[in-house]
Amino acid sequence: MNLEVNGILVAAHEMKAPLALMRQLALCLDPEDPNEVREYQQRLISVSERTLKQVSDLSKAARLEDGLFEMEPVAVRNVCDEVESELNSLFRLNSKKLELKYTNKSRLVIANHDLLYSIIYNFCVNAIKYSTANSISRLVVKDQKGHVRVSVRDFGPALPTKIYKKLATNSLNAPVDISFRPDSSGLGLFIATKFANFMHANIGAIRHRDGTSFYVELPISNQASLF
Repeated sequence: MNLEVNGILVAAHEMKAPLALMRQLALCLDPEDPNEVREYQQRLISVSERTLKQVSDLSKAARLEDGLFEMEPVAVRNVCDEVESELNSLFRLNSKKLELKYTNKSRLVIANHDLLYSIIYNFCVNAIKYSTANSISRLVVKDQKGHVRVSVRDFGPALPTKIYKKLATNSLNAPVDISFRPDSSGLGLFIATKFANFMHANIGAIRHRDGTSFYVELPISNQASLF
C-alpha cells in the first residue's frame, strides 16, 4: 500500500474516534436529568469543536501552496495566550490545568498566525487527552539557539521510537497510527509537521518517564531590531 493511501486510511480511522464518542454521549444522555443534560451538552460541544478544527486544519494542509498563508512577524506570547484562553474552560471541564511560562527575550517570530495557533492548540489538546485528573500541563516559551521554542508537556503514554525518530529527522510525511495515543494524535502530529515545514520551523519531541513534551522551534524575527 503506498504512503498516500495509507495516510488517508489512518486519517479516516482517527476521525472516526471523536464521531463515535459523540454518538456514545448522545445515546447515554438522560433527558430527565437537567444536570446530566448540561454536562453532556458541554462535552458534545467540546468534541464537535475540536473535530471541526481538525477538519479545518486538514483543509489548510492541502492548500498551503495556494498563497493563502502569508509569513510575517508574529508575537508568539500573544498566540499562546489566545490558545490558553480558548482552552481554559476545557481544561477545567476535565479537572486539569495549563500553566504558561515565558522566558523568551525574542518576542517576535516569523510565522503565520493561524498555522502557529493550530500547532500550539493541537499540542495543548493532547495535554488534555493524555493527562490524569488534577494534573498540571505546562506551555513554555523560551529562546533556543537562535530560535524560539514553544513546548507543551503532557503525561500520556510514551511516544513510540519510530515516531520520535521521524520527528527528529523531519520525515513524518503522512498521518501515522499511534496505538498508545489514539483519537487523532498521529493525524494532529502530521498536520503540525506540515504547518511547521511551511513556516520553515521544526517540530520535535522530548520523551520523559511520565509523558512527552512536544515543541515547535520558530525563526526569530529581526523586525524589532530595526527600530
